[in-house]
Amino acid sequence: MINFSSQLIRKRENNTMGIKKLNLFFIAVLLMIPNTILFAQEKSDQDLVKAAQNPIANMMSIPFQNNTSFNFGPYDRTQNVLNIQPVLPFSNGRIITRTIFPLVWQPLGADETSFGLGDIQFTAFYSPETQGITWGVGPILSIPTGGNERGSQKWGIGPSFVLLAMPGQWVVGFLINNLWSFAGEESRSDVNQMLLQPFINYNFGKTGWYLSFAPIITANWKASEGNQWLVPIGGTVGKLTRVGGKLPVNIQAGAFANVVKPEFGPDWSTRIQVQILLPAM
Repeated sequence: MINFSSQLIRKRENNTMGIKKLNLFFIAVLLMIPNTILFAQEKSDQDLVKAAQNPIANMMSIPFQNNTSFNFGPYDRTQNVLNIQPVLPFSNGRIITRTIFPLVWQPLGADETSFGLGDIQFTAFYSPETQGITWGVGPILSIPTGGNERGSQKWGIGPSFVLLAMPGQWVVGFLINNLWSFAGEESRSDVNQMLLQPFINYNFGKTGWYLSFAPIITANWKASEGNQWLVPIGGTVGKLTRVGGKLPVNIQAGAFANVVKPEFGPDWSTRIQVQILLPAM
């Protein structure tokens, strides 16, 4: 009983700390509103939408990406993950950080669900000034804030790399990282997992509309043979709009079928994203 109470208190403390960090970030965003209006007036819709598709653009952004997976787990249930992933540039865009705060609705068994913060991931890219090809490299850190039900309970670290080009109306490239666990709960399995996201975006000129192919491919190198890969195929359609005629917001929606998946992996998923665009600090 004492152990159970202690675990419950730690879970509440972890979630409270994560929520406090989010609240402080949103307060900072509100203070940026006057500069955001000027920033939006100076940039065309075409420039903004291409910058929104660049993971290491010299621009603040706050994507709210909701991923819903269907027929997940042994009971064919629905899993939902809302990723709040602020992107912050520093040193005139030479350093770009991205932090992912996942809010997870995780199916447990046949009818129970666990909701709360998952494992937070922080990435810092160094991106030198280049012409033609843009690239960034840096570390990714996984923080075990998801607890027993929604996370690995392991600290993880590894390299992350992004490469892209923006010829004409296209934005094409890829992002890749790999995490290895180095500390955490000894009773939990070690982590060795990869994420690969190729992206191909075609923008329809000044209209703000675009088509995107950006599946999130993952590999769990610790899983048994036949259960390592999750490979989705699909795409999204999106548009850059201006809320109140001023604030630029990038909206997209799409669906993906998992052509390769683990035994209890989801059959398909949907993605809806709302991305607020802000000027660099």
